Amino acid sequence: MNRMRTAGLAALFAALLLTACTSPQGGTDVSGKWGSTDPGQPNLIVNSDGSYSGSDGCNTMTGKGTISGNTIELGTVAMTQKQCSDVDTWMSKAEKGTVDGNIMTMYDSSGKSIGRLDRND
Repeated sequence: MNRMRTAGLAALFAALLLTACTSPQGGTDVSGKWGSTDPGQPNLIVNSDGSYSGSDGCNTMTGKGTISGNTIELGTVAMTQKQCSDVDTWMSKAEKGTVDGNIMTMYDSSGKSIGRLDRND
């Protein structure tokens, strides 16, 4: 009986460790690839330390933000300043992103929703 309990506890412990080391696809994990890398489309790659890179569909961007729960505050953004025609560059106004499932909603400095990016990893 004691050996069965030990084996059961060991299996439970192993399962908990595996769960803690993985994040479910479509959860609230901010890190990952968001948007599309197709020409003219916005995208964002967020690392677990809050650093990120991406594009508004025209200009490339990079920075170091702060992740808290399902939200990233983008902080100071370094961005190229090319002029592009026929590209909606809403992403260049983003200050914050919040994840719900496989969607990251981006917000401007006033807190207004300005666009959405689909998880792409």
